[in-house]
Amino acid sequence: MNLFHAAALGAIQGFTEVLPISSSAHLILIPWLLKWPESGLTFDVALHLGTFLALALYFWRDITELTFSFFDAAAARRLNTPARRLPFLIIAATIPAALVGKLLEGPIEAMFRSNPLLIALFMVLFGFILGLADYLGRKRLALDETTLSSALTIGLMQCLALIPGVSRSGITITAGLMLGFTRESAARFSFLISLPIVAGAALLKSVEIFKTGIPAGEGEAMLVGIAVSAVTGYISVAFLLRFVQKKSLAPFVWYRVIVGCGLMIAILTVFKG
Repeated sequence: MNLFHAAALGAIQGFTEVLPISSSAHLILIPWLLKWPESGLTFDVALHLGTFLALALYFWRDITELTFSFFDAAAARRLNTPARRLPFLIIAATIPAALVGKLLEGPIEAMFRSNPLLIALFMVLFGFILGLADYLGRKRLALDETTLSSALTIGLMQCLALIPGVSRSGITITAGLMLGFTRESAARFSFLISLPIVAGAALLKSVEIFKTGIPAGEGEAMLVGIAVSAVTGYISVAFLLRFVQKKSLAPFVWYRVIVGCGLMIAILTVFKG
């Protein structure tokens, strides 16, 4: 992989993993449209590491507070405050996606990676669902009002993110809005529960890399991908959390619908013809 492709894919990952527009759809469809070569396992690790670094750097204060609250609750053996409950609720929300991902990530990826039309369709469909949730949601609950049932519901919905075109942040924010959370609270909880998932995915893929080694000539591209993904991911997190404080998610909904419909038309006409 050349350095331009590495930087471009890193930027795509950084922006689209955080924004509710589906990173998997963009990372599959854009190289497919431009006839770029497959990125391979090495670059998958780079993209996941970059995203994890972006989230970890942005939320380092939250991570510190959550860690302190976790050990405080464990020492007291009580979950009697929102701060003590939150780390355990985040753990509970990540369990469904971790289990489903371990079992089904390979088959789902194999099923959808070769079907760009279906990926574009899911971009549109889940864009509409996000729009409905944003329009109809009560948007009253704060992060410290998260319950076990709401955390598990969001965690179960996160399992759908394995399907390219759905979007991890998109589906979890959608679930949060459906449950009555504010846009900012839904987005923040979405990012916090994605940290263990992204870290776990990067770790598992890194283990595979250590077994086989980094292919010759891929090391520099891997570093570029990590750096660009981390920088753009950090920018995207900061942008989205500020954006949702005052504005609706309509621009992301329209983006998904327009891009998804455009891709479906292109696939059915230009590429089929």
